Amino acid sequence: MNLFSYESRFSQVLLRLSISCWLNLLWFICSLPIITIGASTTALYSVMLKVADDNDSQVTSRFFKAFKENFPQATRLWLLMLGVGVILGLDGYIVSHMQSHTGGIPAVLWTLNLALLICAGVVYTIILLYVFPLTASVINTDFNMVKNSFLIGIRYLFATILVAAIHFAMFYVAVALFTPILIFGEGLVALLSSNLLVNIIRLCSGEGDKVNGALGE
Repeated sequence: MNLFSYESRFSQVLLRLSISCWLNLLWFICSLPIITIGASTTALYSVMLKVADDNDSQVTSRFFKAFKENFPQATRLWLLMLGVGVILGLDGYIVSHMQSHTGGIPAVLWTLNLALLICAGVVYTIILLYVFPLTASVINTDFNMVKNSFLIGIRYLFATILVAAIHFAMFYVAVALFTPILIFGEGLVALLSSNLLVNIIRLCSGEGDKVNGALGE
């Protein structure tokens, strides 16, 4: 098979990289108001989950259609996650400045607070990794979206660790090694993550487009 033919593996990889670059640009532009990050991330995964499932046509129209359809719920979920993230960040800041160098009850309380903060941070991260891909895939209540994101993340813990590693690797490479990789940025992260998540979400939600009433209603 010709290396540059449309059906070749090389051409398919280039096509997906091009899609990730283009969708990263759309995601960035649509996320600029900050409040729309949830909707743009949901739209990004709506497209990338299809790309990972070898259905990559009309990516631009699908992105904006998903952005519009999911805007209310994705925005509510994003504001919730943002608020919780701010609280956890402030708690982490306080804990880091209250470290006790003495023994006794203050040291015990500080240790317990730190342990609770770490546990809450892990739960928060798992939900954040899954809630927008899940919103792009199924129809459910906000509460069930959050609950099922955590349950799926725990059930498929190895995939969760890999998705978290993809996000961390992109951040590390962009900051410490090769900043121009940001041209792919969240688009490439979503593409790689979707290849891990597409089968998981299909198993949990059923086949096809958004499934009404799936996952824990």
